[in-house]
This record gives sequence, C-alpha cells and structure tokens, in this order.
Amino acid sequence: MLDVRKLTLLRELARRGTIAAVAEALAYTPSAVSQQLSALEREVGRDLLTRTGRRVRLTPVGEVLVEHAEVILADLERAEAALVAGETGLSGSVRLGAFPTALRTVVVPALRELGRTHQDMDVTVTEVDPAGVPDLLRGRQLDLALVHEYDNVPSQLGPGIEVEPVLDEFVYLAARPMSEPSAEVSLSAESDLAVVRSHAESRWIVGNLGTLCHAMTVRTCHSQGFEPRIAHHIDDFATVLRLVAEGAGVALVPQLGVVDAPAGVVLTSLPIGRRTRIAYRQGSRSRPVHAAVSAALHRAARAFAGA
Repeated sequence: MLDVRKLTLLRELARRGTIAAVAEALAYTPSAVSQQLSALEREVGRDLLTRTGRRVRLTPVGEVLVEHAEVILADLERAEAALVAGETGLSGSVRLGAFPTALRTVVVPALRELGRTHQDMDVTVTEVDPAGVPDLLRGRQLDLALVHEYDNVPSQLGPGIEVEPVLDEFVYLAARPMSEPSAEVSLSAESDLAVVRSHAESRWIVGNLGTLCHAMTVRTCHSQGFEPRIAHHIDDFATVLRLVAEGAGVALVPQLGVVDAPAGVVLTSLPIGRRTRIAYRQGSRSRPVHAAVSAALHRAARAFAGA
C-alpha cells in the first residue's frame, strides 16, 4: 500500500525540482525528505528519481506516479468532505488567504457576516500574494484563498488546484489631471489604451517584481510601444494613489484598489480586466465550512459590485 505522505512529497518534488525546496515548503529536513522518497522507491520497486547536480528529475515511472498522486489526493479531499457533510451545525477552523485589495472590500464584510451566522467557526486570514497561493494550498497551510489574474497576465496555479469565479473588475489608469487639480476624484469616460501611451514619458508606480500587478503594468506599457520609467515599487494601492495625488507618478490600479481614492486623481477606465477567484485544493470545496466561507465571500463581492 502506497503512503499518501510519501506521494505528497513526490508531487511537490515534481513541482519544485530540489529536495531542499520541498523540505523548506513542507517543514521537513532535507534528509527526511530523501529518506521518505527512498522508502517510496522501495515500496514501488522501481526508480522514481534521477539526480543531475543539485536538481532531481523524475523518471518516466515517477511522472506516472505523480499523475496518479494528483487523483488520489483529490479523492481523499472529497472523502474527508463527505465524512463531515452530514454533521449538524458548522464548526471548525478555516485558513483563508487573500491579496491586500480584497481584504477590506470582500474579506472583512464576509468575516463580519460569518461572525454573526456561524459563531462556532474559526476563520483565520493570511495576507498573501496570489503567486504564493498554490504552494500554500498544496502544502495545507491554507484551506482556500482569493486569487486574481489579469487579461494580459493569466495565473499559473498548476495541478491540484480548482477555482470558482467571484468578481470581475476594471483596471484604471490613475494620474493627476492635466489642468488644475480638482477637489474631487474624477472618472474619465475614455476606455482606450491610447491614454497609457500618452504617459510614455511619465514616471510610473508599479508593484514589486514578481507580482501579477507588476507584470500587468509592464506588459500594458510594452503593448503601447514603450518601456515604463519606473520610479517606485509599491504594492499597497492606497499608498500608490496618494503618491499619484502628490504628482509622484502614474499607475494602473484595479477597481478594488480605487476605493476611497484621494482627491485630485483622475481614474480612466481601460479595456483591461481583472478576475478574482476562490481557489481550493482539488476535491475540498464541498467541505461544509469551506462552502460557508465561499458563500459569504460571494455575497460580499456582489455587494461591492453593486455599490
């Protein structure tokens, strides 16, 4: 009988490429990972790994076993969900991950509702960039998470993760007005990337390297034929908008990020969308506590969209 924990280690090795990376992600020692994988090879009776320098590559047999491991792990999630589906009442802990702009507008209202309706549930929240969510879900450090992707930066969640849509947003160009600043936030009716091209010589405020928001801004500028002159790397959109209001640069900001924009900022809607989704480990979304959190997030998102 194959050991599920060993299969999990093999699956993670297929994704991460080194035993050290697997050990760090799953809180093992490298020697413990090596010992468990060697034991799995003995159980299978076939070579699963080949080593090239510091990296480890799966043999064809190892790749086949990983494919089956994904199915096995998802089925175990479904089995665990089925075991608790008939229980009366909702109780237990849920670890929810969310990116910053979703926390105030979607997660906080959802937590407020859950606190009233499901007092025996313990929901803990971790702020996390969507790029880190798949590893945290597969490593069981999170149970579900809000992730996003842009039209020009699709997400790469990889195997073992399933998603459901929760909110579609616009992306805005945030800039100072061309004339004397207004005392109000201005919304431009223009919806054309030409307005981005008009800022080819402007200073730009972008997210930190490695984030989807950074990639979205850079790719949008490239699509208009110029390299952005990056002046600031800021992930917090409230701070980004304050910098825009002070004339420190221009930025591309999604709809969740323009809530309470400061006066003197012109927001121009662009033909770029951002889609927020709820991500789960495959097979786990039917757990009653996960479904309850998901339903509250959906209601909060609909309230934001209708505001």
